[in-house]
Amino acid sequence: MSNSPVRSIQRLGFPWETGDPFLFCVYHEDHYPAGNEQMGPAVSLAGRPLGQDFQGKDGFRMYHGREVPGFPAHPHRGFETVTIARQGFVDHSDSLGAAGRFGKGDVQWMTAGKGVQHCEMFPLLNRDKANPFEIFQIWLNLPAASKMAEPHFAMLWAETIPTVHFQDPTGREVAVTVVSGSLGEVKGPTPPPDSWAANPANEVAIWTLELEAGVRWKLPPASAGLSRRLYLYKGRDISLNTERLLSGQFADLYSEAEVEITNGGETAHLLLLQGRPIGEPVVQYGPFVMNSQAEIRQAMTEFQQTQFGGWPWPRPDHVHPRERGRFALHADGQEAIPS
Repeated sequence: MSNSPVRSIQRLGFPWETGDPFLFCVYHEDHYPAGNEQMGPAVSLAGRPLGQDFQGKDGFRMYHGREVPGFPAHPHRGFETVTIARQGFVDHSDSLGAAGRFGKGDVQWMTAGKGVQHCEMFPLLNRDKANPFEIFQIWLNLPAASKMAEPHFAMLWAETIPTVHFQDPTGREVAVTVVSGSLGEVKGPTPPPDSWAANPANEVAIWTLELEAGVRWKLPPASAGLSRRLYLYKGRDISLNTERLLSGQFADLYSEAEVEITNGGETAHLLLLQGRPIGEPVVQYGPFVMNSQAEIRQAMTEFQQTQFGGWPWPRPDHVHPRERGRFALHADGQEAIPS
């Protein structure tokens, strides 16, 4: 390792580049208007390429949705999705019969394993005011031994996800939300059983960080040989020891190094992704991530034949009733709501 804890600094693209064991990260921030009766935008959608609307017209996107923003039914195999809903709501429905509505800091962690269809729609519940929306979706790879695991759907309620608060000598604060992994004695929620993150030896960490202006804080070291990246997605700039990281950039860090972070500007918002590399071949074709082209062909054939269990919902862009609160309906029929 060099004297600097920073291996390189790069610009954020779309999606964000990640290191093994992660596949990529997408950050969505949309300024949706009030919702209509169907929970879509109560404004004209004329002129938008509906079904493929990623242009950000008027500050928001419909994505693959035509009435409600979001991503109608689509398949996955061979990896996991970790969706952090910071603002707004996500309606989940899948081919296993599981469903849910989450937001306000909740996280949905879905192991696709041998194959699942799901939809992720973004209902605009407020009729009389704007519907701000902000999520991360992180794709976490599965090792070959787990790629054909049984699909698993987990909801991590915001109330169960710890946030650790630190103060520097001047009283300025850093808040670290531990979605996965541990920070000191604080451990995040238990990951799904077949996840690469389920083995503590893999040191998978997914943290969001908020740093007040002027704060100094030391990011503790982890083991050597991990992928460790720090993304500055809101704010002006921060210093990593002597290296400057600007808004819209990420730093590839040496995982064994302690990093002194200084935020000299406005409040800074960051995402940290860390984990031990799986170190296996990655072959991706759209929503399928396997280890070989033959496995990709097999996934395509099986999806054509089985639809990964079919689609038990009335529409591919299924949403739940407007008055429904946050909930998780699991495939075994058990329902949970946050306490």
